[in-house]
Amino acid sequence: LPPARDTPSPIDPESIQVPVTYEPDPADLALSSVPGQEMFDPRKRKFSAEELKPQPMIKKARKVFIPEDLKDDKYWARRRKNNVAAKRSRDARRLKENQIAIRAGFLEKENAALRVEVADLRKELGRCKNIVAKYEARHGPL
Repeated sequence: LPPARDTPSPIDPESIQVPVTYEPDPADLALSSVPGQEMFDPRKRKFSAEELKPQPMIKKARKVFIPEDLKDDKYWARRRKNNVAAKRSRDARRLKENQIAIRAGFLEKENAALRVEVADLRKELGRCKNIVAKYEARHGPL
């Protein structure tokens, strides 16, 4: 029987913390957070592929001229309701765009840190391979 090996236990990739010095502008964080809710954290928030898909351009309907004599209370109530809904929609879209921009900035910093870490680990691996090669040359294969 082969001798027991000390193999490391598997690591959950989501649990790995990469040291990244990323401090977004507090004003940007405020613009990407919903008032009254928890502050947006670009380190934790992950967007689904569906959320990141570009939205199709929808052509606006042609404006229909409404004569003044048809603009009654019901018309103005509908206009106010539509204006509120349009503002809510624009604000939600702007919020999501701001969150994605801040998350992208964080991911770029994290990617740069990971590239540095990979380069360091490759250097260390090269040194370890040299040590093992010298050992095997002197004492035979492991």
